[in-house]
Amino acid sequence: MKKFKIIAATGCPTGIAHTFMAEEALKQAAAKLGVEIKVETHGQIGVQNELSPEDIKQADGVIVAADKDVGAERFAGKRVLDVPVARGIRDAESLIRALMNGEAPIYREQTAAKTEDEPQTGEAASIGRKIYKHLMNGVSHMLPFVVGGGVLIALSFLFGIHSADPEHPSYNAFAELLNKTGAFGFQLMVPILSAYIAASMAKRPGLIVGFIGGMIASTGGAGFLGGIVSGFLAGLIIYGLSYALKKMPQSLEGLKAIFLYPVIGIFLIGAVMFFLVEPMTAINEGMKDFLADFQGANPVILGLIIGCMSAFDMGGPVNKAAYVTGTALLAEGNQYFMAGVSAACITPPLVIAFATLLFRKYFSQQDRNAGLVNFILGATHITEGAIPFAAKKPIPVIPILMIGSSISAILTYSFAVQVPAPHGGFLVLPVVTGAFQWVLSIIIGSLIGAFLYGFYQKRTYEKQKG
Repeated sequence: MKKFKIIAATGCPTGIAHTFMAEEALKQAAAKLGVEIKVETHGQIGVQNELSPEDIKQADGVIVAADKDVGAERFAGKRVLDVPVARGIRDAESLIRALMNGEAPIYREQTAAKTEDEPQTGEAASIGRKIYKHLMNGVSHMLPFVVGGGVLIALSFLFGIHSADPEHPSYNAFAELLNKTGAFGFQLMVPILSAYIAASMAKRPGLIVGFIGGMIASTGGAGFLGGIVSGFLAGLIIYGLSYALKKMPQSLEGLKAIFLYPVIGIFLIGAVMFFLVEPMTAINEGMKDFLADFQGANPVILGLIIGCMSAFDMGGPVNKAAYVTGTALLAEGNQYFMAGVSAACITPPLVIAFATLLFRKYFSQQDRNAGLVNFILGATHITEGAIPFAAKKPIPVIPILMIGSSISAILTYSFAVQVPAPHGGFLVLPVVTGAFQWVLSIIIGSLIGAFLYGFYQKRTYEKQKG
């Protein structure tokens, strides 16, 4: 009897943890159910274990567990389940069973002109999920520019705050090189964000128009918000052009791609953004000023909000809302806000790690082993390490993690720590302003959370024993 064969593609916005956790969960579930599986991962370093045309042809079903574009149009004609990456981690077995039972819909081929006609069910069919997926595709491609550019600029400050200025006495040629190179990375962030939002919506024609829209937003001062707006507008423009030009002869398809889409699309995005740049710039500046004032006057309230958001779903949409806001402000030169977000994201895995270390008697050997790994995950800003523990007992574990993260964020804001990179955890300590206070804030929040979790686990253990 032929063995049931499925293929899968996983991807998360940062491409660091969820992507590979979903891969592992799907492989384990497939092994348990006696199903053959091949999983393609879309991580930060690119596509790994790529699915070949033959793999796709032979597959009996497909699982797309991703929060960004993974090229799902390849799976036209196959039974496809398109779900968030978190479901790939949490419900891997039930997803595979659904495919085996023939419960997945047939995925029909789509083009940029027909994207809105894509048949999807459940979460994939919601407008909110589509918008989130397009946005996260842009964020995913933008992050390396933020990290690389931010760290290089921060390294230049090690030679002195004004060391990149040739007119200043502290001038250093190497510091100037670092500063200018990092600045180019920062300058490309908004255009890249816009381009890949549009590319997620409308493929290559969207990429071109989105990049131009992002450049207009960036140079006009509309910043991160302008980049988001221009990205979605570019995708919609290509949708509109596709519809308007759909009756052109098939022989002129090449002309559309190489001439009509770029020329008309670039003109239209330029015309629209010409009118939008000024109000978007005003909104962008207002948001920055509001958060800067809030950050200085109410660090407790701000830290509480950021801490709760970051630990609520650990890499999910709520967490990403805080993270993307921090990244946006970092792109605008605000390194204070990102410091609190980073502290809040680092804390959950450290809460787990400290709890399993300090209260090891009340955890299973498997949990103790997983807990120790969380020291590494937390130190490198991988919040998702806490997910398996939170999934077992969402209440009270998630509220405990939210308390720990909030304390870390509140202390970080109170100490006015500055973090120039949106990822890396303790690896970026050399360029953190107030590094000692930052680490202290995170450890205090993590230990308080660990004791709360440990006492809860002790109580549960004693009840079961009694």
